[in-house]
Amino acid sequence: MNNKLFGSLSVLQMGVSALLCLGLNAMADDTMWVQDARTVAASVPPKLLKVLSDEIAKGGPASAVNVCNEKAPQMAKAASEQTGWTIRRVSLRNRNPKAVPDTWERTTLEEFDRRAAAGEDASKLEKYAVVDNAGRAEYRYMKALPTQQLCRSCHGATEVMAPDVVSKIHALYPDDKAMGYALGQIRGAMTIRKGQP
Repeated sequence: MNNKLFGSLSVLQMGVSALLCLGLNAMADDTMWVQDARTVAASVPPKLLKVLSDEIAKGGPASAVNVCNEKAPQMAKAASEQTGWTIRRVSLRNRNPKAVPDTWERTTLEEFDRRAAAGEDASKLEKYAVVDNAGRAEYRYMKALPTQQLCRSCHGATEVMAPDVVSKIHALYPDDKAMGYALGQIRGAMTIRKGQP
């Protein structure tokens, strides 16, 4: 075999090997941050549901509206401080005025709705990406929040909700858009973000 050709093939093979190694390392890094994001996003909803269930058992659904108003943001803030991720809930039909999605979140929520309408399991819908935020790379992750039976006492059809619950919601959230959800319908999403190191 021609030595020049053999040398060129060796350089090419080393280059391909180096690119493969870099690609595999990048994939491993992606996998690590995505796994971390999944864990963080999955940790908050069960804690909130537990607090809400306990409050409903003690004081009824109207009392649980106060928990969502006061404790849910505190829980998200505490989880953010513990994990290093910024955590919040967003919705296309928000109740809390602070739950309005940004452009990436809105696009993701609309995609979740399309995917669920096409038959995908809403409880498994997620999206993650590295997004440019004013020239800085940022990890972004979202996990859909389908409406559970417990949620319907405050987010269901107004005609089946208790009047005191509806009154409490209107008092705390005059611009509420978060009623009328059916069981399993996507009510919003957990959204978490962190700047790339």
